[in-house]
Amino acid sequence: MSLPIEAAVWGFVAGCALIFGAIIGYFVKLPQKVIASIMAFGAGVLISALCFELVGKATEQGGFLPTLLGFSAGVLVYSSANYMVSHAGAKHRKRARPKANSHAAKNNVSAPVGGAGIAIALGALIDGIPEAAAIGVSMIDSGNVALVTLLAIFLSNIPEGLSSSAGMKRSGKSATFIFGLWFSMALLLSLSSFAGFTLLGQLGDTYIAFALALAAGAILVMIIQTMIPEAFEDMHDITGPIAAVGFLVAYSASELL
Repeated sequence: MSLPIEAAVWGFVAGCALIFGAIIGYFVKLPQKVIASIMAFGAGVLISALCFELVGKATEQGGFLPTLLGFSAGVLVYSSANYMVSHAGAKHRKRARPKANSHAAKNNVSAPVGGAGIAIALGALIDGIPEAAAIGVSMIDSGNVALVTLLAIFLSNIPEGLSSSAGMKRSGKSATFIFGLWFSMALLLSLSSFAGFTLLGQLGDTYIAFALALAAGAILVMIIQTMIPEAFEDMHDITGPIAAVGFLVAYSASELL
């Protein structure tokens, strides 16, 4: 298998977490604490990945300035895009169900319905593009996927599939529409990983460093704005320890594997 195709395959694998989450959200009612625990663990894994696999490699590849500029660009681009989709109804896109004391919960309806469900899907795409691109970019030098990064991205995508599919089901969307939407999202993430490998692979170290750091900046803002708040809402004081375990597992895996 050629490396560009392999990058696309790994991007699709990461995107399949959206489909996996959608299947669970459509057919199964998981306890929110389980989802919150996955999210907290995934946040820790992602933080480890962006520190050691993205920012660290960006600095080695292109030096301080491209890394600084790329990271800052990632923060700005993601924050702007997240602001728009959040105000379209995707603010709590990583929440699998509404809060117990919310208006939606009291009236036994799901928070993400109708257009908001689509906004959540767009939010998942915004979250996933820099992550998937990072998978492709990380393969440029070694030709191998960074398994820690892949695991982190997979875990972070599951809650969005859960959140949106349950809400769209309650709003009357068919299973064909819901799963077709998430399959399309997975294909777009595959394309993003493919583009990250093929386009940036033709450029110099400075551009690769910029791209890696851009993905890291976007991922860090995503963790802080969407994953940690939703995890803390249910897990409270043990959110930090769970995230720390995720960080240590990812760090250990990157050093030992």
